[in-house]
Amino acid sequence: MQNISNFYKGKKVLVTGATGFKGSWLCAWLLKLGAKVYGLGFYPNENRKLFYSLSLDQKIKLKLFDIRDITKLKKFINKSKPSIIFHLAAQSLVLNSYKEPFLTFDVNTRGTLNILECSRKYKFVKSIILVTSDKCYKNVGKIKRYKEDDYLGGTDPYSASKASTEILIKSYRENFFNKKINQGISSARAGNVIGGGDWASNRLIPDCIKFIKKNTSIKLRNPKSNRPWQFILESLSGYLILGKKQFLNPKKYSSEWNFGPDVRSIATVKDIVNQVIKFWGKGSIKILKKQKLKEQINLQLDIKKAKNILKWRPTYNLKTSLYLTLDWYYKVLKNKSNPLYITNKQIEMYMKKSKLK
Repeated sequence: MQNISNFYKGKKVLVTGATGFKGSWLCAWLLKLGAKVYGLGFYPNENRKLFYSLSLDQKIKLKLFDIRDITKLKKFINKSKPSIIFHLAAQSLVLNSYKEPFLTFDVNTRGTLNILECSRKYKFVKSIILVTSDKCYKNVGKIKRYKEDDYLGGTDPYSASKASTEILIKSYRENFFNKKINQGISSARAGNVIGGGDWASNRLIPDCIKFIKKNTSIKLRNPKSNRPWQFILESLSGYLILGKKQFLNPKKYSSEWNFGPDVRSIATVKDIVNQVIKFWGKGSIKILKKQKLKEQINLQLDIKKAKNILKWRPTYNLKTSLYLTLDWYYKVLKNKSNPLYITNKQIEMYMKKSKLK
C-alpha cells in the first residue's frame, strides 16, 4: 500500500498548467491530501471551465501568466517556495502544433527550460516532475511497446517538441542536478488520458460529446489509430508516487518514467467512439478524407520500470476508465450534478480501489 496522504499533508506544491484539464484534477487531488497548493495558469486555456467549476480559484494560490516569462516565474517560485513542482504547462494538442508550430516548440521547450533554470537555483525545491508525452518516442513504424531508454523522435511538431523537451531535461539532470544530493528531477510520459471535465477542442471524447449534443455526426480523422487510453487518475497517481519517492531519495528515482495503461487498454479511435455512442444512446460516425498531417498510428508504453521500481500500477481497465469518464459528463451535463462532488467522489473511489492512502 502506498501512503501519500501523510507525505503531502502540509507540503508546498506548485502545479504549472493548473487551469488545464490534468492540472485541475491534480490540484483537486492535492487539496484532498492536505497540500498547500500553488498554481500557475494561462488565461486563454479552454479547460479553465473545469478549474473554476471545481472552485479551485478559491482554494489554491493562483497566478495567471505565460510560463515563458522567466522573470515572473522566478518571482512566483521564490515567493511561494514550493518543495515539489509538477510541471504540466504546455501546448498539448497535435493538430494545433501544425497550426502554430513555433508556439508549440516555444512553449513546450522554453517553458520547461524556465522551470529547470529556476529550480536549480533554489534549495527549497526538492522534487521536480516534468510531464512530457508518450509521443516523444521515435516511431519505428510497427507495433512496439516503448521503453524509457528507446530512441526519442517525433515527426509532427508536437511530438518533436516533446522529444526536444526530454533531451533538455536529461541534459539538465546530468549536468546541473546530478551533484545535488537533495534535489530530484524526472520526466513523466503518459498515454492518452481521458476523464471528466476535458473541454478542449480536437480531443476525442470531448469532441464526441459536443457532436452528440449538436445532433451531428462525430468526425474522425484516423479511426484505425491505436492509442493507450487511461483514466486521468492513473497517470496522476504515478506523478504523486514519484514526487514522494524522489523527494525522499532523489539519487535513486531521478529518471524517465512511463505511466501508461496495461496492454488490454489499447484500442482504436473508432472502438472508443462506438462505446461513447452506446453509452449516450445516440450518435453516428463520419470518416473524414485521409489527412496529410502525420500522426503516429500505434502508440504503446512499456510500464515495467514504474511497476518494478515505483511499485505503481494501473488500477482500472479500459471499460471502467471509459465508464467513469462518460459518467462524469453525463451527470454534470444531463443531471446537473456538482462537478466538484463528482470529481472528489471519483478521487476517493480511486484511492480506495488502488490502495492509496
